[in-house]
Amino acid sequence: MHVLILGGTTEARRLAELLAADPASGLRVTNSLAGRVAAPRLPPGEVRVGGFGGADGLAAWLREHEVDALIDATHPFAGTISFNAARAAATAHVPLLALRRPGWVPVAGDDWREADSLEEAARLLPGLGRRVFLTTGRMGLAAFADLTDLWFLVRSVDAPEPPHPPRMEVLLDRGPFTLDGERELLRRHRVDVVVTKDSGGAATAPKLQAAREAGVPVVVVRRPPVPGGVRVVAEPEQALRWLVTRTSFPAAG
Repeated sequence: MHVLILGGTTEARRLAELLAADPASGLRVTNSLAGRVAAPRLPPGEVRVGGFGGADGLAAWLREHEVDALIDATHPFAGTISFNAARAAATAHVPLLALRRPGWVPVAGDDWREADSLEEAARLLPGLGRRVFLTTGRMGLAAFADLTDLWFLVRSVDAPEPPHPPRMEVLLDRGPFTLDGERELLRRHRVDVVVTKDSGGAATAPKLQAAREAGVPVVVVRRPPVPGGVRVVAEPEQALRWLVTRTSFPAAG
């Protein structure tokens, strides 16, 4: 049985580790990474890097490589590949599962403002603060490029490229982050508003608690929906159980 994991996330690596832990299963696992990070953490198993050429290209790859099951374990904001995966799986008649960590939920003391896009988040900022901790990654900074009166601390794994805000300091770092570290970061940079995508998970959640404690408002960009009709699970172990029930699937093609 050949399993293709569309990965690049902690959950995708964990699933690949679970599958690699049982070599007697006979599973062949291919991990696909988009290639947007210069030095990604590679999972066990076969690894391919780069796109497929849209839904049609992915469907052709599924057929050519006789993939029996497709797991979309990409980032919650990787909307394009998720919709391409749904179309490709339907075209190639390959069962598809989405592995998505749950989104964050506000608790007492949080001051959250939700936005449907980075552009909407940018429009909210002038009324909320002057020193922005921007944790949405290096992609999409163009949405904030016109906010010349605000100062931005931008945290990302790789250095961003223009267009981006003119008053900006870049912090190259990769989670998980600690609560003490996030508290110190907000204090040292005098941050008075945080912008984040609703990525979910524990690795980057401490910034939310640090903002809550400091009374700092947080603009949360809502995640895009999973394509309709696609089953979703929250844990790699659930994805593993789903695969077990499909070990008798014939090869695609």
